Amino acid sequence: MVDTVTNTSSIGSVAGLGASSADTSKELGKTQFLELMIAQLEHQDPLNPQEGGEFIAQLAQFSSVEGIENLNSSVDSAIGSFRSGQTLQATSMIGRTVQIETDSGVLNSAGLMNGSYDLPLDSEKVQIDIRNSSGELVRQLYVGPQSKGNLAFEWDGKTADGNTAPQGAYEIDVQAVIGGETVQLATFMDGNVDSVTMLGNTLALNVGGIGSVSVDKIREIK
Repeated sequence: MVDTVTNTSSIGSVAGLGASSADTSKELGKTQFLELMIAQLEHQDPLNPQEGGEFIAQLAQFSSVEGIENLNSSVDSAIGSFRSGQTLQATSMIGRTVQIETDSGVLNSAGLMNGSYDLPLDSEKVQIDIRNSSGELVRQLYVGPQSKGNLAFEWDGKTADGNTAPQGAYEIDVQAVIGGETVQLATFMDGNVDSVTMLGNTLALNVGGIGSVSVDKIREIK
């Protein structure tokens, strides 16, 4: 006499066989999927075997699971290669001078600070305030009427009283009078790239005197 075994017509019905593994992982990998399918075949009722069509459908599910895992692996590999390529390209900028969007500039060893600002419309007057790390006003540069565009400026390192300011970082504030109203302008300062780092998924340049700067902030490489 053949003992009757309870029919398990779907993989879900034998999930209890893998209860311990299900407790530790909410996702069903291809190995667990195959183990459950084999367990189903071993425990099915020999007098009422699983339909061929249903078994083929489960095989198709297994192929889908394996295909998705392979696709994820390929995507992860491609992303890793892309990031490595980005890092290698960025290392070529070490030692180069870049112009970045920032309100902080560096007075270099030659006693100069170079930068530029974006003027959206013609202006009657432009004023550039330079402050030290304590927020104290060091120098004000006045520029007469200017046409719109990206305009360069240079600070010779002299303070308001004619002394030479020490090397280091300074805050830059550029304002323009346009149509009788004072407008704050975006500034772009020169700095030397000392090294390259990864901040999470973002590639960053360490610019001397300015700090870590995202690559997308670079306006020009000199």
